[in-house]
Amino acid sequence: MFNKDSKKFTIVFLALAAALAFASAALAADPIKVVTTNFPGYDFVRAVGGDLVQVKMLLPPGAESHSFEPTPKDMIEIQQAGLFVATGGENEEWVERILESFGESAPKTVRMIEMVDAVPEEIVEGMEHDHDHDDHDAHDDHDHDDHDDHDVHDDRDHDAHDDHDDHDRHDDHDHDTHDDHDHDRHDDHDHDTHDDHDHDHEIELDEHVWTSPRNAMIIVNKLGKTLSELDPANADVYAANAGAYAAKLADLDKEYKDLVAGAVRKTIIVGDRFPLRYLADAYGLNYFAAFTGCSTDTEASAGTIAFLIDEVKEHQIPIVFYIEFSNQKIANAIAEATGAKTREIHSAHNVSKQDFESGVTYYDLMKKNLIVLKEALY
Repeated sequence: MFNKDSKKFTIVFLALAAALAFASAALAADPIKVVTTNFPGYDFVRAVGGDLVQVKMLLPPGAESHSFEPTPKDMIEIQQAGLFVATGGENEEWVERILESFGESAPKTVRMIEMVDAVPEEIVEGMEHDHDHDDHDAHDDHDHDDHDDHDVHDDRDHDAHDDHDDHDRHDDHDHDTHDDHDHDRHDDHDHDTHDDHDHDHEIELDEHVWTSPRNAMIIVNKLGKTLSELDPANADVYAANAGAYAAKLADLDKEYKDLVAGAVRKTIIVGDRFPLRYLADAYGLNYFAAFTGCSTDTEASAGTIAFLIDEVKEHQIPIVFYIEFSNQKIANAIAEATGAKTREIHSAHNVSKQDFESGVTYYDLMKKNLIVLKEALY
């Protein structure tokens, strides 16, 4: 039999044990605060972290990332984060300035562009820019004074492209960074040509690394490892979640590979910016577009539009693409002149407010791209 003192001790002990258990559970349930700059990082962390993370995307749904400027509130969000997931690259130079200003109080930061083999931004034949390509027949009769307003390109000397006649850029493309990818179209294209450009600044890397499902798989798995390092007690959960999402992306990768392998044509036309180079590289697609992926331009010259119209007619291409949040003007002009149809191809850099609230995922967007690509390639 327990005496009164023993009973009191037992009651107190049980109460303390319950309180400690409750406190421990509360601590264990406290999610890691993760801040991301754009939608791919947001979606990947959400998938890998589940209920163990609280994810905040700085880029407002429906906004264009190339014009994004962080607010003071955004800076506070970053500083208070347990993990900051940035894209990296020239478009996010503001990230580095902010992190430097934080000093030792800067959060753990990872950059998606550093997780995979990034390649330089590419300017292909017909693309809007300010440079005199002497050997480009498509430009021989064009007055390049029309491009005076595109100052973003003024300091680039693209002599490395002078020998790209009759679309040789796609035949000789050597991606050393993607050796284990099936990139027949790029076998001989030496990206060292970019090293010879007379740039007043460093080579600009194409930051849209997530647009290839193969890269997305790598990023997802690396984010899983990062979260595991921050929260070792739940490492198994992060690993399982990352593995599950990566498996879905592997299936998606196979669907893209099979789609392109059986295609009637392998050239796509984008009457817009082209942020999908990693997708094109991964599956051997040729492309012509109005602007580079990082361009802030929206108005193309008559020469650029004429070039793209000629390509649509020459290759009998049924679809002209535009990207999300586009005004579609260039794609519509090309379609009107050729009889082609227009379709949206999504780079997944951000989503509309409606899609964001409905829980759309990177996987969902890339599945939709398969549908429109099939229209264009078959």
